[in-house]
Amino acid sequence: MFLSLYRIVKFSFQDIVRNIWLTLVTITILLLALFSINILITVHLISDNAVAAVKDKIDISLYLKSETTDNDIIALKTQIANMDNVKSVVYISKEAALESFRVKYQNNQEVLAALKELGRNPLSPSLTIIPANFENSGNLINALKVIDNPIIESRDFSDNTVILAKINNITKRVNEVGWFIIGIFILTSLLVVYNAIRVAIYTHRQEIEIMRLVGASNFFIYMPYMFSALVYSLFSTLIIISIFYPFLTLLQPYLEVFFMGYNVNVLSYFVNNFWLIFGGQFLAILFINIVASLFAVRKYARI
Repeated sequence: MFLSLYRIVKFSFQDIVRNIWLTLVTITILLLALFSINILITVHLISDNAVAAVKDKIDISLYLKSETTDNDIIALKTQIANMDNVKSVVYISKEAALESFRVKYQNNQEVLAALKELGRNPLSPSLTIIPANFENSGNLINALKVIDNPIIESRDFSDNTVILAKINNITKRVNEVGWFIIGIFILTSLLVVYNAIRVAIYTHRQEIEIMRLVGASNFFIYMPYMFSALVYSLFSTLIIISIFYPFLTLLQPYLEVFFMGYNVNVLSYFVNNFWLIFGGQFLAILFINIVASLFAVRKYARI
């Protein structure tokens, strides 16, 4: 048994070395397929983080009357904080709102001059409500609309409702298009890899036929190509790992600048899910290679 395994491994490596250009072409096709799939995974991850970043910026504000006492504000804040789907409630005083307004319009002298001319603080205190679950923000808005409290001066949620609807629609479309593209690309990659393996074995059709004619067993005919499929899959996976991690290392600083203030770490995601991502890709490529090899060898092993 060990002698047979030794010969199978030997023949497989001899075939790989003798047909080095065909080997390089096969591995290159596998690399392109794996690289494309990993790029799509990265793009999908970035789009998910972009949508999450936008969602995190959405809040709901209740504007209160200027003469409201602290006790009344605390009571309303506590009432809202105890509602379903409320992550946190932040009280913004008139002074804090004015300071934020000045910072926002610090480069607009006309607005600042008009504020100074007014001679008083025209802004109202407010409660900023951050939803715990973005998808259920509509229910939260409906619940806030029915709160009957005399200290509430205004509560216009029309902008939030429009934004919520648009972001939900964009998220749905991005996911649908993303998964559709990933599915098409994976299917295309599978067909390309399958045909590459079949072409590689086609070049050995005469050798396979001769082995069958001299009485070689099915095990001895099939196994060298199965082992070659393992080598192709292993090498292509190792090479894509050595290429893709440096690529992510270069990409990560740009993502940190773009998503400043958010914990978007694509490199960390690939590190933490290393076995799931690359182990799954290795097994998928190995399965495709073995199936393609079995069908191709079977065709030429018939006498």
